[in-house]
Amino acid sequence: MKSASRVLSHVLLPLGCACFFLPLGQAADVADCSLVPGWRQEGKARHYMAENLYEYVDGSAEAYLLYGFQQLQGVTCEAGEDSIAIDASEMTDAEAAYGIFAANRDPRRPIEKIGMGGQILAQRGAFAKGNYYIELTATPDNDHTPALTAFVAAIEKRLGGRTQPPDELAWFLPERLATVRLIPESVLGIPDLRRGYVAEYDQGKAFVVVEPSAQSATAILDKLRRRFPDSRPAAVGDEAFQAQDKYLGGVCFFRKGKYLGGYANLPDGPSAAGKSIGLAERLH
Repeated sequence: MKSASRVLSHVLLPLGCACFFLPLGQAADVADCSLVPGWRQEGKARHYMAENLYEYVDGSAEAYLLYGFQQLQGVTCEAGEDSIAIDASEMTDAEAAYGIFAANRDPRRPIEKIGMGGQILAQRGAFAKGNYYIELTATPDNDHTPALTAFVAAIEKRLGGRTQPPDELAWFLPERLATVRLIPESVLGIPDLRRGYVAEYDQGKAFVVVEPSAQSATAILDKLRRRFPDSRPAAVGDEAFQAQDKYLGGVCFFRKGKYLGGYANLPDGPSAAGKSIGLAERLH
């Protein structure tokens, strides 16, 4: 994992503990050093669950839990002086698996067609497929691209599950798009926007939150309107308003059925409202 490039020491649960493990499933099948010839396992396999993940990724466990982390199966492989840590994390669903990949990926590099999406860098490989998020971290500090590529290809082939990115990504126009992320809580830093997608562009960001019903979406939009007392109505979706905010800049919030969306961090409210029209049209 990101904060544990190589496990120098880790805490394994005692064999006799009264713990209730989920079945390891496909994670155990892909945490396998024999997938690439010339590599062997170093030390014991790792198995962590939500309750003790902090023992392995101290400082970043909370981020994984927010994305619906269930359990992790990992192993460290060695070939000569080289080492690759493989960690397979099972998430609640494919949307969450892609979400944690998007949160951890290098935004300066393109997403490759590996599972639902992946990246292979000099010391790191990562991808999401089905309910699983796979991370590989190599040491020492030199180019391990060939070995990482071989492991990623072998793991991706063995791992089942969804290979298409979340349908929600189609909401956002690709032109000048930097990244799209699933935000598991407090979209735009607003607690009422509990979970949704945020697309960052070279200027401004678009966002969409899906509520259980049009009624609940209306109630939240009313709360947001009170949060911005100087707001003005906007002609977007079923109802909308635009505002100027100290932190969000020019912002527009709209409701279309059960969807809440809009744009933020633009020069002014009318600019945000104008861009929001196209976003609302793509929500069905």
